[in-house]
Amino acid sequence: MDYSFLDFLTLVGALGMFLYGMKIMSEGLQKVAGDKMRSILSVMTSNRVAGVLTGVLITALIQSSSATTVMVVSFVNAGLLNLAQAISVIMGANVGTTVTAWIISIFGFKVDISIFALPIIGICIPLIFSSNNTRKSWGEFLMGFALLFLGLAYLKNSVPDLQGNPEVLSFIQNYTSMGYGSILLFLLIGGILTVIVQSSSATVAITLIMCTKGWIPFEMAAAMVLGENIGTTITANIAAIKANIQARRAAFAHFMFNILGVCWILIAFYPFINMISWIVTNYGPGNPGEYASFISTLDPQTIEAITSEKKPTDPDLIALQNKAASLQVSVSYGLSLFHTLFNICNIFIMIWFVKLYEKVCSFVIKPKKGVEEEEFQLKFISAGMLSTSELSLLQAREEIALYGKRVHRMFGMVKELYYEKDTDKFLKIFGRIEKYEQISDRMEIEIANYLTKVLEGRLSSQGKDNIRIMLRVITEIESVADSCNNLAKAIKRRNDGKSVFLESQNHNIDHMFSLDNKAIEHMNLLLEKPEQDIVNDDMDPSINIENEINNYRNQLKNDNLESIDTKKYSYSDGVYYMDIVSECEKLGDYVINVVQAVVGKKI
Repeated sequence: MDYSFLDFLTLVGALGMFLYGMKIMSEGLQKVAGDKMRSILSVMTSNRVAGVLTGVLITALIQSSSATTVMVVSFVNAGLLNLAQAISVIMGANVGTTVTAWIISIFGFKVDISIFALPIIGICIPLIFSSNNTRKSWGEFLMGFALLFLGLAYLKNSVPDLQGNPEVLSFIQNYTSMGYGSILLFLLIGGILTVIVQSSSATVAITLIMCTKGWIPFEMAAAMVLGENIGTTITANIAAIKANIQARRAAFAHFMFNILGVCWILIAFYPFINMISWIVTNYGPGNPGEYASFISTLDPQTIEAITSEKKPTDPDLIALQNKAASLQVSVSYGLSLFHTLFNICNIFIMIWFVKLYEKVCSFVIKPKKGVEEEEFQLKFISAGMLSTSELSLLQAREEIALYGKRVHRMFGMVKELYYEKDTDKFLKIFGRIEKYEQISDRMEIEIANYLTKVLEGRLSSQGKDNIRIMLRVITEIESVADSCNNLAKAIKRRNDGKSVFLESQNHNIDHMFSLDNKAIEHMNLLLEKPEQDIVNDDMDPSINIENEINNYRNQLKNDNLESIDTKKYSYSDGVYYMDIVSECEKLGDYVINVVQAVVGKKI
């Protein structure tokens, strides 16, 4: 076979263009509707059915089940979705990703849309260079759409001519007549190909081309599609490697859902394939299973004549060409229908076992011994789901109180970090503090969004004032979390600088930590206290602690200058020392701001 290394590179380049087009198209759409997608994902997961429909909608829009599942894993990691909600969204994502196959089937094989690719790119250019971000994103989407089909056209034209070289084709056909052995083999090939390419949509396109070229029969192509369903789960699992335990469980649920789905379809594989063939034969262009046998009856010259871009003049060849084109479309329709119906049936079966999935994932992926794995979630409010105004305010107060407790735990980690000598343990605690800070940022946004929605409703002037105070409170609590993170960074700088504090310095830091801890404890006491029980005197302990922190900070500043002058420790040691002291004082300022808001205007 005359197939050079250059031809191979052309094939790889065509695949690259297809993948890049899909990436740009997906990213463009995510930029246009990214925030809306995230809000939909947060809001429309109140029950398992809504979660499934949400997964279908988002994946169909952004054209990437991987993007959806990674987004879901990140939301679980941030505590904005629980495991059950994540599982239902991932189920829906499996159906949403089949839209790509339908687009390719309808446009890529029936219509040569690559003809319009360059004109579409021409339309994109002014949009991409526009100063308006929305127009720029739409331009990227259209550019990706054009490149996707341009890559698909090159892909179809650059695959090796196996039909014209029967000796190579026979090598493949040796593995297509082993019954269930062949199905399992091609399932494995589909899975491995998807893991390598990192896109089930791309491997579905490759499978469609292989089948429409007559390399493999329809049944083997369907088996590859099943393998691609398993291979695509690797993306979410990679995204979850560094995530918390709930996110890892969500990624494992994706893998388990697809594996179990493939297991039951393998049992009913041939009846299911026959059903697909019957549907496409009776309601579509023809029997998808006939194409491979049709091609096998033709000699290489005839195949070349009916598959080349040149139009034949012989009426018999024209008839054969039309039949081949019709059967190609039936194959692409058949595979798309197989992919879609399999995932829909899988959902109808598995949706009743979401709770069981949750239990199995929790059993398989357990927290490491000696490590407390917190689950960060909005426990009292659901993003976007509003109750009555009064109940909404009560739920928000409870959530804010919980927010304060989480920040207190974060401060506890800072105290633990200060004396940790083991490098690995130090970095582990430091990583947890950083993760808490990220979650704190997200919590602030979610609670603020919720309060803003409540504010848009019918509220009394007192209720509106209370919400404004709540918004101030969560901002200040988030600043406390930022301060904890800054303390962790200051401690890490001290360690990186090989600085060792004197016993007197450690004692002073301990006392500062103790004052901050008392301040946070009293803040949380007020956040949990019923509104009607809060009185102005409740602010006195916090004011006393704040004054003590400020005075102690000033004293330590003076002592630090004197200690540096008398060579008790180096100037650099003094810098690291005062960085920690100053940040402790700032933390106290943020805490007193929360208390002033709570007591000054009861929430």
